[in-house]
Amino acid sequence: MNVIETQGLGKRYGATWALRECTLTVPEGHVTALVGPNGAGKTTLLNLVVGLVDPSAGTVSVLGGRRAGSPAALDGIAFVAQNAPLYTNLSAADLLHETRNLNHHFDQSYAERRLGELGIPLKRRAGQLSGGQQAQLALTLALARRPQLLVLDEPMAMLDPIARSDFMATVISSAKGGGIAVVLSSHVVAELERVANYLVLVSHGSIQVAGALDDVLASHSVLIGPSAEFERVAADLDVVQASSVGHEAHLLVRSDRIVRPAPPRWEVRPVTLEELTLGYLRDSVAALPSGSARGRDTDSPEATR
Repeated sequence: MNVIETQGLGKRYGATWALRECTLTVPEGHVTALVGPNGAGKTTLLNLVVGLVDPSAGTVSVLGGRRAGSPAALDGIAFVAQNAPLYTNLSAADLLHETRNLNHHFDQSYAERRLGELGIPLKRRAGQLSGGQQAQLALTLALARRPQLLVLDEPMAMLDPIARSDFMATVISSAKGGGIAVVLSSHVVAELERVANYLVLVSHGSIQVAGALDDVLASHSVLIGPSAEFERVAADLDVVQASSVGHEAHLLVRSDRIVRPAPPRWEVRPVTLEELTLGYLRDSVAALPSGSARGRDTDSPEATR
């Protein structure tokens, strides 16, 4: 089953397209990292997936073909938006009660037990909780609905490192133990690399890379060598991004075009998620020699542009 499937999806606000020509497939059983710069279209994509906005073009379905925003879809999705918005004048107990009344399924005992384990008093107002406690309360409300798909839009933006670590531990435990598919948007790439096994990279309102993380990383490499030989070496490669530090050039390239062994005085090494992400997000067209192609997809059978 695909938990998310889009075809030619687009959203326009006035004359501006926030997202366009988005064709994407996210299979079940994954923790998906959604990465991209501010204004790239990540939040728009998530809002379309959970049915908060209607598309201007194309289609989006969730959980094996349910129309996004339909009652059947909403019943299986839990969403935690940026900054974990809560009614700050209500107590944690009030928020549990309200969430239970607004949903078909809500595991009250699980929610109360989890808040107790976290040391979050049920009688305390949400506005009196720390940022980390508010994020954990919002996550508890979402998980107690027992969703098939958990969508998290920058939920850790305001959290300190310890609170982020605790939050992510809960997400991963729920994904593994409860069979929940997770889509997580975050700028903290190092943390995503530890937990995600699927990648969707968005930039300039469109999908740049999507696929199983191991396949995406395996289909790219970093070449390091003399800057003076940059154009000669790059001419035969599918270069995503190029940079130069002093006399040393760094090329992020599609691995399928590398002829091994590497050219003399050049080193080939695997790429990290951070290098891959920065490579696709930087506007490096001007740095590429004429005739070099800028790769935008992967060799993964599941990958899509």
